[in-house]
Amino acid sequence: MSDMITADLVDLDLSADTKEAAARSLAERMVAQGRVTDLDGFLADVAAREAQMPTGLDGGIGIPHCRSAHVTEPTLAFGRSAAGIDFGAPDGPADLIFLIAAPAGADDAHLTILSSLARQLMNADFTAALRSAPDAEGAAALIRGDEAPRAAGGTDALSAAPASDDSASASAWASASAWASASASASASASVSASASASQDSAVAPGAASAGATAGRTAPAATGAATPAGSATAGPAAGSAEGPFRIVAVTSCPTGIAHTYMAAESLENAGREAGVEITVEPQGSAGFTRLDPAVIAAADAVIFAHDVPVREKDRFAGKPTVDVGVKAGINRPAELIAEVREKAARGETTAPAAAVQDAGTPVERAGGSTEGYGTKLRTWLMSGVSYMVPFVAAGGLLIALGFAIGGYKINKAPSVMDHFLWTQADSWGALLFQIGGVAFGFLVPVLAGYIAYGMADRPGLVPGFVGGAISLTINAGFLGGLAAGLIAGGVVMAIQRARIPAALRGIMPVVVIPLISSAIVGFLMFVVIGKPIASAQKAMTDWLGGLTGTNAVLLGALLGLMMCFDLGGPVNKVAYTFATAGIAVSDPGDSAMKIMAAVMAAGMVPPLSMALATTVRGKLFTPTERENGKAAWVLGASFISEGAIPFAAADPLRVIPSSMVGGAITGALSMAFGATLRAPHGGIFVVPLIGNPLLYLVAIAAGVCATTALVVLLKGLRKPAPGATPTGTADGGTTPTAPGRKEQPVAA
Repeated sequence: MSDMITADLVDLDLSADTKEAAARSLAERMVAQGRVTDLDGFLADVAAREAQMPTGLDGGIGIPHCRSAHVTEPTLAFGRSAAGIDFGAPDGPADLIFLIAAPAGADDAHLTILSSLARQLMNADFTAALRSAPDAEGAAALIRGDEAPRAAGGTDALSAAPASDDSASASAWASASAWASASASASASASVSASASASQDSAVAPGAASAGATAGRTAPAATGAATPAGSATAGPAAGSAEGPFRIVAVTSCPTGIAHTYMAAESLENAGREAGVEITVEPQGSAGFTRLDPAVIAAADAVIFAHDVPVREKDRFAGKPTVDVGVKAGINRPAELIAEVREKAARGETTAPAAAVQDAGTPVERAGGSTEGYGTKLRTWLMSGVSYMVPFVAAGGLLIALGFAIGGYKINKAPSVMDHFLWTQADSWGALLFQIGGVAFGFLVPVLAGYIAYGMADRPGLVPGFVGGAISLTINAGFLGGLAAGLIAGGVVMAIQRARIPAALRGIMPVVVIPLISSAIVGFLMFVVIGKPIASAQKAMTDWLGGLTGTNAVLLGALLGLMMCFDLGGPVNKVAYTFATAGIAVSDPGDSAMKIMAAVMAAGMVPPLSMALATTVRGKLFTPTERENGKAAWVLGASFISEGAIPFAAADPLRVIPSSMVGGAITGALSMAFGATLRAPHGGIFVVPLIGNPLLYLVAIAAGVCATTALVVLLKGLRKPAPGATPTGTADGGTTPTAPGRKEQPVAA
């Protein structure tokens, strides 16, 4: 960790009064050292991470952190505030603030070192020593795990700390000095986390470690530390006849750098105090090492402390389980251990692994069973849309090619089963058109079927497909398909919750569930809700058909804004699905084809604009972004909006608004020019199939130029970071290193 923090990155008199000001003050030190290239861009990434979940922890600690493309190397800055700064911790302001900056592609060894620091923050002696550190060099040495630097006169700086009225604090500083010496070699290994943890255990006096939230602002006495709530009542292990009570745990957070490892350390400390054997699998940003299956099999209970889905969650099925957020693992680990032991004593377990595979939904198997209903609903709908899109693309392109080869009367051609001449272009056009029409016939059933699949897994497929087919029969269209899929999934989930006699369980998946659910869905679609939905579908179609003039232009602008808002995310998919729903018939109306053209044109703008911007003003972008810009030409031309995501992730406040402006211009112009499109995908490769192709390309060019100009302008207005070095040159020149710093070797 010697290169991650120096005395220049330590502020023992941090005067900021808000978390934003504190992050800026510490980030400015990183900029001055050439470790952050864009102050505002980096702070935007920090703020985005903070918006996901507050980074304040009990015990007076704040750990703002993020991965950012504006960070040149893993860096840590430390600030100590006398007044305290609110980072959202339940127990009040934080006086120890650690700003952790990791590059977007940080290597595993560096992330392991950062995670080792996160674990040390759970050691009360370590934090107390930081509160009494006499100078910046001593604090930096303590954080690095180096031997204490020498003060004037040859005295050890740690032992030279001034006497304090708080004897516990002074004692903690001395104890931390021992830890620093013992763990000095930890950063030399990629397994730093384990080494640091081991040396800590041997150096800190018994009873000094505290379990997460129970740690006070000063270190407890070396002996007689207070027992956290819940651990005193734990009693002997439930399986004491065969050994201690065994727990396996998984911790994870959105960034996977700090909270993940702090929760792991907190649970391990609490486990030692409670007399249980706990093994933790931190699922961090550098990947994770799976627990030995034998360890999981031998465990008596499971604790999940996570804010992102647990990966490979099925491994832990069939055991007493406590499922909470990652901050609960940091703040109240003893309570979680006591709770899971009580569940084990009562015999409460989750479904066994086989049952999870057979009955768990795709959403639950992905680790999202604790998500809110709104998030689940979006996931279910996107499940249906994702399976439908390939049918849309294949069918739409085949129909468009049929029209291109056979002319616009090809939809009147007889069946190729009765009339097909190998040498006639019209016959080939009719063949392509009719194949595409058959593919389009699956759209609504596939949409409904896979929405139900997302909700109830395989048992939902049959009633979902049946409901979607009925929707086509009664002309309820896509609205009917959405309703049928949700109803089918809900009906199957209700049936699965019913108590079934053992004799019937074997035939439930293949007979009972498909029979009952299909009958219920069919009754509801034919008799109850089908007619109102069909009327709503017709009203929407008529409204689209009547769009002219200003209304059409405004709709094009709105769809353009949506396509560029999240670049392939839910809002983008809503606009795209709306457009494809209009052309997903054998004879779409003119307004529907105009909408499809506007949506595709707007979706091409962001990646093409980023490609153009990196070409005309390459010095405003990093070498990695310039390489991404080359790929963005092809992605944009192919109507793959996600090609702009690397740029939006690195600089969202400039890229996304600029892209939305260009998308709105392109969508509005496309509608105004009356461009039409029968194919739902293809980019410039389907220009021959577009109505008014030249004006269509003009609309795309206008949006691309507008977005490019805005991005270049906004990036050019950024103040150059003081002390920062260029990240590269437009012509591929070498990157100079910051003055006074060694150039780090690049890992092979």
